[in-house]
Amino acid sequence: MAAASPLLIKKAIPLLKRKGALVRLSEVLELGVHRDTLRAMRDQGLVEQVSRGLYRLTSGEPLEQPDLVTVTRRVPGAVVCLISALALHELTTQIPHAVDIALKQGRRRPRIVHPPINVYWWSAAALAQGIDKRKFGGVEVLVTNPERSVADAFRYRNQLGLDLAIEALRTWKERRGARPDKLLAAARSVRVENVIRPFLQALL
Repeated sequence: MAAASPLLIKKAIPLLKRKGALVRLSEVLELGVHRDTLRAMRDQGLVEQVSRGLYRLTSGEPLEQPDLVTVTRRVPGAVVCLISALALHELTTQIPHAVDIALKQGRRRPRIVHPPINVYWWSAAALAQGIDKRKFGGVEVLVTNPERSVADAFRYRNQLGLDLAIEALRTWKERRGARPDKLLAAARSVRVENVIRPFLQALL
C-alpha cells in the first residue's frame, strides 16, 4: 500500500519526534501522516498505542510517570490530585491504583479505560489554587502542590481515610523548609484549617 511505504514511514518518524513523548491521533493526521502509515508503523513495532488515540515512538526514552502523562494528554486541563499527587510528591507510601484527577464542575467524565481514573469535580477557584506545573517527557502535567495535596487529604479524609492524611502531614512536616503558615493557607482555601490545625500543632 502506497501510504505505508518505507519512505513515508521514514519521513513520519522525525515529525512524531517533534511532537513530544506522546502524540494524539488528531495531531498525527495534522502532521500529514496517513492512518495507514501509522498503522504500518505500529505493526512494525516502531510505534505503540499507549491509550485510545494516543501513540508514542518506541525508540524514544522510557516515559516518566506514564499514567499521569497519558491522562494529561487525554484530558486537557485535568489536575492530578489526592493520592496521585501525594505519591508524586512522595508524601505517602500508598501506591495509587488509579490516577486521581480534578476537573471543573460541569465537565463530562472522560471515557478512559486505561489507565483507570478517579474524577473529582472542583470549582474554578479550587482549580486555580495551589497548582504546580511539572514536565515529564516534554508533557506539562498540572498537579496540586505539596501543601494543597496535604490539605486535600484532610478534606477527603472521610473518603480516603484519616490515616492517609496524617501520614501525608507527618511526612510533609519532616521535610526541610516546611512552612506551617503555607500549609494552613492551603487548608484555609479548602475549608479544613480548623481540622488540620490540631494535628499540625501536635507535630510542632
